[in-house]
Amino acid sequence: MKLLLRGHTERYPVEQLQMQLFGNEPSEFVTEEFEEDGTISSLSRGKLYLTATAKVRYRGKTGFAARRLPLVQADVRRTRRLLQQSYYLAAIQVLDTVPPWGALSGVRPTKLSTKCMLEGGSERAAKKLLEQTYFVTPERSRLCVDASRHTLEAVRLSEPTDLSVYIGIPFCPTRCSYCSFVSESIERFGAFLPPYLAALHREIEYTGKLLRASGYHIRSLYMGGGTPTTLSSAQMQALLAAIHESFDLSRCLEFTVEGGRPDTLDREKLQVIKNGGATRISINPQTMADDVLENVGRKHTSAQTLEAFHQAREVGFEDINMDVITGLPGEEMPQFEHTMDEIRRLAPDSLTVHTLAIKRSSRLNLEKYPLPDGDLTARMVRLGGETARALGMKPYYLYRQKYMAGQQQNVGYATAGNACLYNIDMMEETGSVIAVGAGAISKRVFPDRELRIERAPNVTNVAVYIDRVAEMARRKEHLFHS
Repeated sequence: MKLLLRGHTERYPVEQLQMQLFGNEPSEFVTEEFEEDGTISSLSRGKLYLTATAKVRYRGKTGFAARRLPLVQADVRRTRRLLQQSYYLAAIQVLDTVPPWGALSGVRPTKLSTKCMLEGGSERAAKKLLEQTYFVTPERSRLCVDASRHTLEAVRLSEPTDLSVYIGIPFCPTRCSYCSFVSESIERFGAFLPPYLAALHREIEYTGKLLRASGYHIRSLYMGGGTPTTLSSAQMQALLAAIHESFDLSRCLEFTVEGGRPDTLDREKLQVIKNGGATRISINPQTMADDVLENVGRKHTSAQTLEAFHQAREVGFEDINMDVITGLPGEEMPQFEHTMDEIRRLAPDSLTVHTLAIKRSSRLNLEKYPLPDGDLTARMVRLGGETARALGMKPYYLYRQKYMAGQQQNVGYATAGNACLYNIDMMEETGSVIAVGAGAISKRVFPDRELRIERAPNVTNVAVYIDRVAEMARRKEHLFHS
């Protein structure tokens, strides 16, 4: 769909909303009048009011809407919101269904409810904000408020000098068709793993010295990727030893290792991870349908998932997370129901229900795979939430992505006491993170009146990271100096 702006240059908020509401239609910014499907977003300034209008043409239908704001209130944030409101109200006149997330285009909708509640607003006020200002459905506003409760609890647990540590292992056994993470398959890039680990150990040592001098304390540590358990047991043991040697974990409340792919786990490796201090592990089936696993390039079976889960329990893990994805290629409702039945039997301590998003650098996008059926995906998401609640879980974080099937979301559910602090801090941007490894991004959150965040990214290319690891280590100094 085309997009033309008149009287303003606020392309980003309008274009992002168009991409959310018309996910199957590529968005194209234009500077001249057009006859095809698309949007004209206009902004005009009168003597007393700022007025935003939107005209949306789509498949033979036309929608028009206008919103206005007193000039004395017209700051940048309110102006952008005005443009989005007018766009949304015009778009729903040409869409077949009402978008559940209304005029919200951001990936972190709970930041609105959380901010409202942190500033003293009630849960009712947070719901009202989402429903009346952004046209979010009551079901979604309740989901946001439920998740925000956990954020408030996490904030109360934090101290000004707390932060999280992220350790990135950008390698996987194979690359899944839906994946866009910075990762390399061991099949093609296995020779880089030993020198990568040597470089990572150097950055960990440097970062540990930086933290000791800074006065910060670690409250959570997260080893992600990629698939960290692509490492052998010996490599994992050495990495965990380096972590303990360089980092003071005496005040660490949570230590997560992403197991991710069940085919990378066995009893020996799980025991190494447990002995190395990890308190939480993820074992992610994505689906329990073997034919769907094969379709998306995951070289493991549902039987391996079951075995890995039971072995993790046997070595002593009391906090196990599992991820599933709704809308995977070839998966129908009976297969997803089977996956949920298996999840119920396993009874993990947390469950993340993802919705398939077609990401730009994924194989699905390169092969022009269409977004899955929205109604089917919505039914799967609903069943995922029902399964989590049947296991005594409540939503504790959520986020959205572009080109996501059925205008859905990704939701993390957890039993009491098992909400992942790292995930909350990342999604809500309530805590600073010092990160090591290729593609890792450190960020410092400054608790100013208007939230300020400064970042220091590492290079994503593994070979470049190995060559420039000393520079990567130093990049964080300006964020976490004493």
